[in-house]
Amino acid sequence: MKIFLDTGRLEEVQQYKPFIDGVTTNPSLVSSFDVAKVICNVITGPVSVEVTELLWQKMVEQARYIRKMGENVVIKLPLTVEGLIACRELFNEGTKINVTLVFSANQGLLAMKAGATYVSPFIGRLDDIGMDGMQLVRDLVQIKKNYGFKTQILAASIRTPEQVKQCALAGADVVTVPAKILEQMFNHPKTDEGLKKFMEDWKNAQKN
Repeated sequence: MKIFLDTGRLEEVQQYKPFIDGVTTNPSLVSSFDVAKVICNVITGPVSVEVTELLWQKMVEQARYIRKMGENVVIKLPLTVEGLIACRELFNEGTKINVTLVFSANQGLLAMKAGATYVSPFIGRLDDIGMDGMQLVRDLVQIKKNYGFKTQILAASIRTPEQVKQCALAGADVVTVPAKILEQMFNHPKTDEGLKKFMEDWKNAQKN
């Protein structure tokens, strides 16, 4: 399973570059396309950059501008009728697409059929309204398997390291996480405890 960093902060991309396979951004995370362009130049992995237009013709026009940022750019489109029309148009041009804001298996199926490179189910936001976000991931993984879609399941809106583990167990292709979750994935109190004990034993051994 690939791990993407969900951020618009260049310093976080640079800090975690050795551990990530790509980056996802959205209009809430980046203030301009210029920021996204810099991120595209920092890493070689996929960088999802979202359109800000709502009509498919405008989405396609804007996407053609965005993809000039670099070979690793992935165009992020919303799961709307307009978004999926744009998805098919851009797919036919050979553009890589991340269809975002997916909250049902039916939406995900339509995105796969439209040619999405990635489909992004939002786990945490479903959990917020009393639904099972992880079940959506499992459903999409199964649908992909049933029909041989090449679309990658990119689990998003991750709130805990446990959800990362569950995504891996479910067979998600990618998970995108904010920096705070990635940092938590490194940590365990028993690791700190064990390292402290090793260092104490080493120091004591040097005294003998």
